[in-house]
Amino acid sequence: MRPGKKRRESAAAPQRPTTRRPASRLETRPNSDAVAGRNSVVEALRAKIPAKELFIAERAEIDERMQEALRLAKRQDLVIKEVARGVLDGLTGTTMHQGIALVIKPFQYKPFGELVEKAEKPALIVGLDGVTDPHNLGAIVRSAAAFGADGVVIPERRNAAMTGSAWKSSAGAAARLPISQVTNMVRSIEDAKKAGFFVVGLDAEGDETLPKFSLAKESVYLIVGSEGKGISRLVREKCDLVLSIPMESTVESLNASVATAVVMYWIAQERNKS
Repeated sequence: MRPGKKRRESAAAPQRPTTRRPASRLETRPNSDAVAGRNSVVEALRAKIPAKELFIAERAEIDERMQEALRLAKRQDLVIKEVARGVLDGLTGTTMHQGIALVIKPFQYKPFGELVEKAEKPALIVGLDGVTDPHNLGAIVRSAAAFGADGVVIPERRNAAMTGSAWKSSAGAAARLPISQVTNMVRSIEDAKKAGFFVVGLDAEGDETLPKFSLAKESVYLIVGSEGKGISRLVREKCDLVLSIPMESTVESLNASVATAVVMYWIAQERNKS
């Protein structure tokens, strides 16, 4: 802002923060835990996703969405920082952030053993094997919470983690459902079997089709692979059963989150039968 000039602001608009950060985007690395965009930030704050800081760009237009984001951030006692637009570019890895970004706290994963121990029998735990899209992860977490699953398990490598994008896609469900991150999916399968779970893989080339699935009323560890490659060979070999969803020949495959939701709904319906 040039000396001698005052910026006109609405009386109802929250005051801009005074805390400053580095002015160069070169000083800021992309943060996978950053939620960018006015609508996305407001939705995340409304859902009370655990967050650390709210960043807004210098001279950004303070519209209704920006005002709401600032109000919610102050209500949640978040640190609010005004930074150069280039810093936001670097923080979010995009120039399409609309002058605002929310940095969430690192997700607190549950130990796999605790997840298994606290699951109510017959239990349903969903494991992801190579689902790299955080939006798919978030959607699966949302469906798992909706259909009464006891938790979701993800591997540390070659899989999406609970970043800002996954948090947003879960629509707040990640705050209610236990999620575990394991170093080895095969080991988690072996531990689940010892705890009395049947391990069921979900793949287009299955041993059984969904209408004939015989284990719905047992404790199930449902393993879902990526849309393209499916479940890995080692994981498939450890499964007690590989399940497929029958479809019309004109459809090659379902999105991983959609396929998982279909199976979880079917299991829930079977368990609710007298």
